Amino acid sequence: MAADRYIAITGGVGGAKLALGLVQLLNPEEISFIVNTGDDFEHLGLHISPDIDTLVYTLSGQSNTDVGWGRRGETWQFMQALKQFSGETWFNLGDQDLAMHVERTQRLRRGATLTVATRELAGALGVRHEILPMSDAPVRTMIGTANGELAFQHYFVRDRCAPAVTGFRFDGAAAAAPTPQIEQRLDDANLAGVIICPSNPFVSVDPILAVPGMRERLKRAGVPIVAVSPIVAGTAIKGPTAKMMTELKIPNDAVAVARHYRGLIDGFVLDAQDAALESAVLALGVATVVTQTVMLTLADRQQLAADVLRFIKRLK
Repeated sequence: MAADRYIAITGGVGGAKLALGLVQLLNPEEISFIVNTGDDFEHLGLHISPDIDTLVYTLSGQSNTDVGWGRRGETWQFMQALKQFSGETWFNLGDQDLAMHVERTQRLRRGATLTVATRELAGALGVRHEILPMSDAPVRTMIGTANGELAFQHYFVRDRCAPAVTGFRFDGAAAAAPTPQIEQRLDDANLAGVIICPSNPFVSVDPILAVPGMRERLKRAGVPIVAVSPIVAGTAIKGPTAKMMTELKIPNDAVAVARHYRGLIDGFVLDAQDAALESAVLALGVATVVTQTVMLTLADRQQLAADVLRFIKRLK
């Protein structure tokens, strides 16, 4: 009898933390990760895929946990030399990290899809679990701000999330499509559940759901879809989620995140600090479970992963 299989939707550091917990419990044939590529952009002539690389480095044990991005043991000679030429240095590219971007760009220029390039590069670093870009077509997250629209990395890195957010647009989404590999995973007879990791719902998960047909295909799979709240006690564990919610005049709590996913999810995971919000989530018609979602250690990641998998089995 074939083992149950899962799909996890992820982007950013929060998603990668739960992903690391999941791969401790599930074999490569038991889970695939659909990753946000709305953060991708071209910089210095290179194709940069920040969320894919965050996941690759995390699962390969290469992530720089001191800063939360890039590779451990990184050096910065390239950036220092670039600064001497007055080049663009607002987006840091470490010397090891640079090799990833150069090789990815070369493979794409030779005709490889982003899916194939990701599989090959992740495999070279020892990653055995499947990492699937949300589409092989380019989709770019654009941030509406009080000062005009900004490309995501300009907002997030160059401007350090300072501009007030007014909305989001996913450029290119209308022409994108789920990859054949994603379609295959969604059609898998052994698919048991879908996990939406504690990633930013607006700029990590929504770009994935903006790919035409993605939301409908997820629902049509007929398995429980469970989201883990990225908001705990009114704040985001990582990133600008809470700031965005405040600027968009959305209540700054986990219930608002559950409401954002309403119609898609069957279950929602709350942190113990937000146990008092359980009834409000249930009122949305969404099943809930309360556990520790703040992941400080590998044991925390594994425990949350186990709780989420148990929740999915209960919903089945």
